[in-house]
Amino acid sequence: MKGILYIMATPIGNMEDITLRALRILGEVDLLLAEDTRVTGKLLARHNISVKMKSYHQRSADSVATEIIALLNEGKALALVTDAGTPGVADPGNELIARVIKEAPQVAIEPIPGASSLTSALSVCGFPTNAFVFMGFLPHKKGRQTQLNHIQEEERTVVLFESPHRIGKLLAELEERAPDRPLAIFREITKMHESHYRGTVKELHAQFTKGDMTQKGEYVVILGPSPKPIRAVAES
Repeated sequence: MKGILYIMATPIGNMEDITLRALRILGEVDLLLAEDTRVTGKLLARHNISVKMKSYHQRSADSVATEIIALLNEGKALALVTDAGTPGVADPGNELIARVIKEAPQVAIEPIPGASSLTSALSVCGFPTNAFVFMGFLPHKKGRQTQLNHIQEEERTVVLFESPHRIGKLLAELEERAPDRPLAIFREITKMHESHYRGTVKELHAQFTKGDMTQKGEYVVILGPSPKPIRAVAES
């Protein structure tokens, strides 16, 4: 019997945003791999599910992945979840998936779709989404200017993730390159204090500077198609 690894989406805020299929499988797997077992434990408790859990995250040792692959080779059923959203999307889960594909090709890897801040934000941004570029979190230092220059030259809709600690810096950098580009920012999607902001890059940076957008929370930043070509900024 071959093992199976479920890549399972969990709520990004609202606890009700989980599929019936996901709930069933959570109760059936031999082991649940969680980014933070305390966070996932709250979800399990909410739905009265009891399952053995093991921590797997960005800082997990290689030996943890080796142990996971051994269990899959034994025919075990495992599920991988993050604290919120879909594993493998701007998430270290893709490293485990790549390793399983390489070292245990007989193991089935099955997606269990559900909540995603990426697709949720795109669905209400109002920009063309028949083609878009997802760039996740930009590098903090090396390569950041190059990535920003790519963004300003990109004609399609561009999606970024940003933390509350760096959103101001990102908006300043975007204004330097594309002040008139249409922008939509979404904070705390599906949570109690969900907020949507729309305008040009310049307008939303000014709004942030005045303190209107400085609340805590994760941000999805979506740039609409560029209205006109703009100059590149040299890599520093």
